[in-house]
Amino acid sequence: MIRKTRQSISLILKILLGVAYVTPIILAVLFSFQPSEEIGAIPLHLISDNPTLEHFKYVLEHIPVLKYLKNTFIMMLICIPCQVFLASLAAYSFAFFNYKGKEFLFSIYLAAMMIPGEVVIMTNYMTVQNLGLVDTYLGMTITSLVGVTGIFMLRQNMKSLPKELWEAAKVDGCKEMTYFFKVVFPLSTPVISSMAINSFIHVYNAYFWPMLVTSDDSMRTVQIGMATLMLSDSSRYGEILAGAVLCMIIPVIAFLIGQDYIIKGMTAGAVKS
Repeated sequence: MIRKTRQSISLILKILLGVAYVTPIILAVLFSFQPSEEIGAIPLHLISDNPTLEHFKYVLEHIPVLKYLKNTFIMMLICIPCQVFLASLAAYSFAFFNYKGKEFLFSIYLAAMMIPGEVVIMTNYMTVQNLGLVDTYLGMTITSLVGVTGIFMLRQNMKSLPKELWEAAKVDGCKEMTYFFKVVFPLSTPVISSMAINSFIHVYNAYFWPMLVTSDDSMRTVQIGMATLMLSDSSRYGEILAGAVLCMIIPVIAFLIGQDYIIKGMTAGAVKS
C-alpha cells in the first residue's frame, strides 16, 4: 500500500513537472496566432476568436530566415561530423589502448567538463580573432568541433563491449582501424546517434558565441536573427512569439524523431557485460 502511494505521488509530481515545462511553449504558440490587440488583454484569452498569421508573415518578410537557416545548417554540417568522428577516435583510444598517462589524461578531460564555457570565452575569442577567423564558418564552429561529454559517453559504451570480439578479430587478422570502423563504430550507433542529436540541438540553439564572432549580418544564425525582433521593437510581442515558435519547430522535430536514440544512448554502457 505504501509502495503504491509513493508511486502515485511520484507520477503526480512528474506530470506537474511536465506541465510546468510544456505550459510556456503552449502559451507561446497560442498567443502567436492572436491579433496584437488581444495579446495581454484582460481577461486573458488563450484561444483567439480571430486567429491570424500576420505575426508569422511579418517575421518572414522582415527577417531573412532562409539565409540565417543556411548559416545554421552549415554550422551543423561542420560540427556534428567532426564531433562524432573525433569523439569516437578519442573514446576508442581511452577504451582499448594502454599507454602511459592514459588515466591522467582522461581525468583532465573529465575536469574540463566542470569548467563553464563562459570562463574561456574571451580567450577563445582572442584566439579566433588572431587567427583571422572572425566572420567565418570555421570561427563559428571551432569551439564545438569536439565535446568532452561525447567522449565520456562513447568511452563508457566501448568499454562495455565484450573483449571476445576483439580477440576474435585479432585471430582473423583484423587491424585496429578496421576493427574500429567495422565493429566498434556500428555497435556504438545508439550512443553516436544520441550525441549527434544533442549536438544538433546545441548548435541550432547556439547564440552567444556565433554573435560574438560575427559582425556581418550575412553570417548570422537563426537564433541571432530572431533575437533582432526583440531589439528592434520590444512592443511587438506577437512577432516576438511568432519568431520564437519558428525557432522551436526544427529542434522539437529533431527531438521527437530522435528521442528513442537519446534514451538508448544515455543507457548504453550502463551495464557492463
